[in-house]
Amino acid sequence: MKIVITGCTGFVGREIVPLLAAAGAELLLVGRDPDKISKTYPGLPVATYEGMVERAHGFDLLAHLAALNNNVAASLEGFRQVNVGMTLTTLERARLAGIGRFVHFSTIHALDEKNMSHYARSKREAAAAIAATDIKAVTLFLPAVYGRQWGGKLSVLNRLPRRGSAMLFTAVAALKPVVEARKIADFLMDGAPATFGGEAYLHDDKDQNTVFRAVKRSVELTFAIATLLLFWWLFTILWVCVRTQSPGPGIFAQSRIGRFGELFTCYKFRTMVSGTRQSGTHEISESAVTSMGRFLRKTKLDELPQVWNILRNEMSLVGPRPCLPVQTELIERRTAASVYQMKPGITGYAQICDVDMSDPARLTAYDARYNALRSLTFDFEILIATFLGRGQGDRTAQ
Repeated sequence: MKIVITGCTGFVGREIVPLLAAAGAELLLVGRDPDKISKTYPGLPVATYEGMVERAHGFDLLAHLAALNNNVAASLEGFRQVNVGMTLTTLERARLAGIGRFVHFSTIHALDEKNMSHYARSKREAAAAIAATDIKAVTLFLPAVYGRQWGGKLSVLNRLPRRGSAMLFTAVAALKPVVEARKIADFLMDGAPATFGGEAYLHDDKDQNTVFRAVKRSVELTFAIATLLLFWWLFTILWVCVRTQSPGPGIFAQSRIGRFGELFTCYKFRTMVSGTRQSGTHEISESAVTSMGRFLRKTKLDELPQVWNILRNEMSLVGPRPCLPVQTELIERRTAASVYQMKPGITGYAQICDVDMSDPARLTAYDARYNALRSLTFDFEILIATFLGRGQGDRTAQ
């Protein structure tokens, strides 16, 4: 791989440049201060932005790390000049140099539309501007990056003994998304494949974090057991109401796609008339929903029996909603996006954003975003939003 890198003297650059060089990549380091770059990376070729077009002919991709970061005090216009204007200028120079791929480094903060900081806004605008061009580009959304050292707010860990800092970092990484620098280097060496519409996400697998796994499972088991012990009477009342309101079973059992693409039986209070065909809710007529079913769906009480799936470790409280085996397009998209590395959930990020299974591409994009943002903190935010009534579930056909 022949890779041009801008902004290489920042923390992320200092972590990935040695990794790329060790992997055998041919590098060209670009910046406004070539002398500073040469002192940081002796022996590696350096160019200015103006000289990049001539020097970078025949390179495979350009990794644009240069940015005005959120630790800088500047006006919104100042952030736009660097994070939007400079990015588009660099993109055009990459095109003139014939570079095959442009990678715009961004932040997961830009994924939060409510985040109106100058940094997040300018990064969102840059991603939108890049997507509007016809150049082969990908915006890479990253959480906190770590490597040989910790940077940003995590830099305090560098002062601690290595063993103690590693243990503390495991706890911190359970609360917030993080990614190891080596994954970024591997991504660039693989040619920076975009996952959705010019977007890609890199992150550590939360299921490999012992603190995240232990706390999440403990909370889910506590919730499931407490629900069964405290609300058994509600289960009974709802079961009787469903049975007496329309012929058929009170509990509806249906095969769904679970973690690793394996089938499992999902349990819900029945909300539709018996004999309704097995299909996505958005393909089922509203007339198939019973009057009791409308109440259950509106209050989300139809999901209560899924606490049994939690006890069986087939589902989580929060995760992508499980689909039917017949929803092949959604299954293919989720497989390609590694969504099935996670357990399905009773509620999820897409659901509180009112994205349902009627749009497989959009739903998968939200599932992938959830995977990138997944943490104990984010799961808690989704649960609170669900209890406050956000999201209406899958809509029936009109």
